Amino acid sequence: MKQLFSIVFASLLLTVQASCQSGNESNKKAETQAQNTQKPVEVPSENGLEKAYFASGCFWCVEAIYESVKGVKESISGYSGGHTENPTYESSNTGRTGHAEAVEIIYDPSIVSFKQLVDVYFGSQNITQVNGQGPDHGSQYRSIIFYQNDAQKKIIDAKIAALEKELGEGKVAAQVLPFQKFWVAEAYHQNFERNNPNHGYIQNVSVPRLKRFQKKFPELLKEDAH
Repeated sequence: MKQLFSIVFASLLLTVQASCQSGNESNKKAETQAQNTQKPVEVPSENGLEKAYFASGCFWCVEAIYESVKGVKESISGYSGGHTENPTYESSNTGRTGHAEAVEIIYDPSIVSFKQLVDVYFGSQNITQVNGQGPDHGSQYRSIIFYQNDAQKKIIDAKIAALEKELGEGKVAAQVLPFQKFWVAEAYHQNFERNNPNHGYIQNVSVPRLKRFQKKFPELLKEDAH
C-alpha cells in the first residue's frame, strides 16, 4: 500500500510540476506579447548625447565592454524589461520580476552610431544562447535589445536578419523589445570590473569576454582600451 501511495504521489507531483512549468511558460509568453504591443519610450538627447539600452548576460561584463568603445561617455548597470517597480539585484535574481540585467549607454552619436552599438552588442555575446551568457543562466541574464523608435528597430531587425542568414538553421536568441524604463542598479555594481580587478568572476569571465570583444573590434576602441 505504501509503495502504491508513493507511486501515485510521485505521479501527482510530476503532473503539478509540469502544470506549473507550463503555466510559467504561458505567463512569460503573455508578458512578452504585452511588452511587444507597448509603444516605445524615446529618451531625449541631452547636451548632444543620446542613450541606448542593452541586456546581454551579466551587466558587469556588458558595462565594461561598452566603456571601452570610443564615443561612449558612460555605461551604467541596471535592470529593464520586466513588470515590477524598483527592482533590486536580489529580486531580479529570482527570475520573477521579468527584469534582465541591463546597461544604459550614454554616447556621442557624432563619434559612434546606434548601428555600431548594435554591432558591438551582437559581436560581444553568444548570439544563440537562450536565457544567459556563458556560465550565467536564468531569465535575468537573457539577451534583450531595446529600441526607442522605428529607425532603431529597423537597424536591429536588419542586423538579426543578416546574422540568421549567416547561421543557416540557427536563430538569434535576443528579444527585441520597445524600451520602457531603466532602473539603475545598486551603487556597488557600478564600474564593478574596474573597482574589483581581483574578483574571481571578473578574472575568469568578464576580462576574457572583454578581451575577445576588443580583439574583434579594434577600430572601435578608445585609445586607452587597446
